[in-house]
Amino acid sequence: MRVGFLGLGNMGLPMAANLLRAGFELCVWNRTPSKAQDLARLGASVASSPAEVASGSDLVCACLANEAASRSFFLGPQGLLASALPGQIFADHGTVDLATTSECHAAVAARGCAFLDAPLSGGPVGAREGTLSIMVGGDEAAFVTALPAFQAMGSTVLRMGRGGSGTLTKLVNQLLVGIHSVASCEALLLAREAGVDSDKLLHVLSKSWGASRMLERNAPFIAKREFEASAAPLRNLRKDLAIILDLAKTSGVQLPLGAQALALYSALENEGKGSWDVSAVTRLLEDLRGRS
Repeated sequence: MRVGFLGLGNMGLPMAANLLRAGFELCVWNRTPSKAQDLARLGASVASSPAEVASGSDLVCACLANEAASRSFFLGPQGLLASALPGQIFADHGTVDLATTSECHAAVAARGCAFLDAPLSGGPVGAREGTLSIMVGGDEAAFVTALPAFQAMGSTVLRMGRGGSGTLTKLVNQLLVGIHSVASCEALLLAREAGVDSDKLLHVLSKSWGASRMLERNAPFIAKREFEASAAPLRNLRKDLAIILDLAKTSGVQLPLGAQALALYSALENEGKGSWDVSAVTRLLEDLRGRS
């Protein structure tokens, strides 16, 4: 299978490297060409445009920043579909709104191709180690064809159902990530100020109902005060929470904790800390404490 890959950021670059290690013939493109050079040394070919990637690939994967990027690269006049051939499969690994996913499915189908919404969870560490969770929506036959490539990048790969179900699953995941991340920052701040031994606390919590992946993930960053220039910038989570709250509004669902998490991350981004780590909510909580 010839695989094309677009978007070589903190997630995309190690994902593409894992495809090469698994033996796939790989063609890559990135807006900043220098980011493709390490992959070229590993055997990837480097395209000059997204359309060039699509023209020579059986499966085209894109790991892009937001809805605007996905719309541009999939649906734009110079995008992937401009040279799409019947039978090709296109997969979007980004986190976007349901409308973007639906439009991509329709546009790709009109060209006789297949589209898979296949967002990810696991962060840069999971991308490097090939242990990502990949939640997929779309045609079952296309999923089966793409599965070997997905398994080179993730250890949990599941077709959730028809088109859009992968996107919806990821949004549910991100709602939990946002709420649990804020909860972990609150809990660790309270424990620190009350004088609880942090090592013992984390050990007992890992065996208790209060355990969570975000607590485990955030604790080292909070302990070391490593908030700036993160591989998991809070602007991405703020973007996802905004999508989630819009979906909840149209679905008639109230998400008070999700709304509060969005407000906190929006406040941090408005302070110019969009590139900071998701655990930086700790800093905001500390500032609020100081004003009380």
